[in-house]
Amino acid sequence: MTKKVLIIEDETNLARFVSLELQHEGYEVVVKNSGREGLEAALESDFDLILLDLMLPEMDGFELTRRLQIEKNTYVIMMTARDSVMDIVAGLDRGADDYIVKPFAIEELLARIRAIFRRQDLESGKNTTEDDSNFRDLALNSQNRSAVRGNVEIPLTKREFDLLSVLMSNRNRVMTREELLSNVWKYDSEAETNVVDVYIRYLRGKIDLPDKESYIQTVRGMGYVIREK
Repeated sequence: MTKKVLIIEDETNLARFVSLELQHEGYEVVVKNSGREGLEAALESDFDLILLDLMLPEMDGFELTRRLQIEKNTYVIMMTARDSVMDIVAGLDRGADDYIVKPFAIEELLARIRAIFRRQDLESGKNTTEDDSNFRDLALNSQNRSAVRGNVEIPLTKREFDLLSVLMSNRNRVMTREELLSNVWKYDSEAETNVVDVYIRYLRGKIDLPDKESYIQTVRGMGYVIREK
């Protein structure tokens, strides 16, 4: 099935260039030039990937991503000239799946897109076993990418679900931040490992019960683990 890509970019020449390259690669492409138009398109249709500029008229990329995540789990690659570590971390924290700095080589962008689609295909074809998807009273639902603890359904973002799934699939094994970053974010750089800590906090805030020990344990100086008693 042809992959469908939404480009949200206000630089008309760049948007057209990237669109033509993607169409040449066989992708179906839609282009929007403002944040508001882009969000409307992203919510109205199902896209396999969104290429998103950060500095957009009417609504910036950060706000667009925040709103999009409320209703969709669409993969996002942010495209921006802002290249500081804090900007990159901010983009990933807000739900982006990857980040590419302008000006970029089209070959690099195409490679990142292929990597995203390989992840999609792997996740859609992955059969999670009963042992991997349940831990005590916590169960993962791969259909709606949520968790249920007891009788309470816990909606998770795509990233939170992937992180919890990796931890549950590797229970009793301490996962380093670098391993989690590689498995969930598909990054090898150590520069963004604090993103893992942020998402662990997000997960704990959703799945933990008051006055109860967290299912996700911290192993000081190493990483995180879900451990059977």
